[in-house]
Amino acid sequence: MYEQAASVRRSALPHRCRNDYEGVSVAASSKPLEIIPTEIAACPMIAAMNSAVEDISKAMRLHRVWTALAHEDIGDQHRRTTLGPLWMLVNYFAFVGTFVFVFVTKDASNPGYIAYVAIGMLVWFYLNEIIAMSVSLFQREASFIQGTTLPLFVYVMRLTMQCIIRAGYSMAGCVLILFLAGYGFAMGWLFSLPGLLLIIVATPALITVFAFVGVFFPDSEFIVGNLMRVGMFFTPVFWAYNGQGGIQKYAYHWNPFTYLLEIVREPIIKSSFPAHAFAVSSCICLCTWMIALLLLGEFRRRVVFLT
Repeated sequence: MYEQAASVRRSALPHRCRNDYEGVSVAASSKPLEIIPTEIAACPMIAAMNSAVEDISKAMRLHRVWTALAHEDIGDQHRRTTLGPLWMLVNYFAFVGTFVFVFVTKDASNPGYIAYVAIGMLVWFYLNEIIAMSVSLFQREASFIQGTTLPLFVYVMRLTMQCIIRAGYSMAGCVLILFLAGYGFAMGWLFSLPGLLLIIVATPALITVFAFVGVFFPDSEFIVGNLMRVGMFFTPVFWAYNGQGGIQKYAYHWNPFTYLLEIVREPIIKSSFPAHAFAVSSCICLCTWMIALLLLGEFRRRVVFLT
């Protein structure tokens, strides 16, 4: 009887999981049938991961498609304007100037404050843009999703490329401000490159997670937008943490955006590699990618019915 029960249970498992079931001993005794539930429970997760990797690999082979679409989006947004995409550079200068010369804080007397704000604004603008725009990504791409068979990750990479292009204009302005503030090219600039690359690597994962949040919870577009506006003041973008207590202490240490800012800013300002901030940011990146892969593999075929 136990052998028959084991045979029935094994035949009900997915094919990819049956090998994991091999080797489970079944004894014709009074003991109940013993199986390893963790291995069987892991099968849906592995299947979701494989599905996500398959979608991503197909999308990466279509890199010319999402690169061309991203460039077209940038051109369409600035069509018939005098400055064209240079308006993104003007916008960056305007915000940095406002926080440096208008919203003057007690840190403004520090000679490196301009560079502190310039780098903070560069990273924050990038993170704010990818999160705010990703919540409504699948709704904006609904016509493509419903009318084509392109991998879903193509739209994620399309937005990723858009944000990188926009950040390139802001980065040019940031470099100019750094030179004017007396921060010439030094070894510390090279230490900030791993931080920039880590943020870029985390970008598709962040977009994927928030895009699925937006498609399942339409109200999240407004909730996330408001949280990001308020979150700027709880993130050390233009204020510096010098060991203060109270809310600033918790806003600095428990804010994930703090570490994403520091892995780019600290090497240039202090000429040192932020090992702790980089380790925390790496964990954030890894966890975000795990969640993104599970969401993409499990729900990518349902998006077409929800947009």
